[in-house]
Amino acid sequence: MDVQTANHKLQTTKMARKKEFDEDQLLDKAVALFWDKGYHATSAQDLVDGLGINRSSLYNTYTDKRTLFTKSLRQYQAKNTNAVLSMLKNIVDAREAISQILHGVIKESEEDTLAKGCFMVNTAVELSSHDKEIGALVTENNQSVEDAFARTIEKGQAHGQFTKAKDARALAHFVFSTISGLRVSARAGADKQTLEDIVQVALLVLNA
Repeated sequence: MDVQTANHKLQTTKMARKKEFDEDQLLDKAVALFWDKGYHATSAQDLVDGLGINRSSLYNTYTDKRTLFTKSLRQYQAKNTNAVLSMLKNIVDAREAISQILHGVIKESEEDTLAKGCFMVNTAVELSSHDKEIGALVTENNQSVEDAFARTIEKGQAHGQFTKAKDARALAHFVFSTISGLRVSARAGADKQTLEDIVQVALLVLNA
């Protein structure tokens, strides 16, 4: 066997080993781990145990923990953020869409028995200030959501559902901040009625 053939066989073997697991499912598990514990508190052994693959497969595929974390954050963005963007893109009733999203945050908080909060928000708090790449990813994610809110609010303004006292971008800032506030309040122990009150006031602010 010549050197070229041997190298090809070695590369093929490595690729086969990398494909021994479903990467989409693995990243979902990684999201759950990092979301639960945060980046710094998640150890290599936590990843090996939680993902169900050996350490060599983990590092052959992702090189290091930070690379895996970045891919996990993008996985969260692709599945969670993009679902919101898709919903807003196809809305008919702008006010109902914003109301559903705000009430959806309350529902998420009720189901979040571990008080994990939002993975993007948690990442922003933990890493954005000292990791420019991850900070840029979080900013990109947040901007895409805010842009979608602005477009939705513009539609609502055009149909007389939302106030024109402020432009759509300013109101989008407000909606995005309200969502962040709801999540922080929920993690701090606010009850459902308190969260509902926040949503009702937010909708009143938006009203035409």
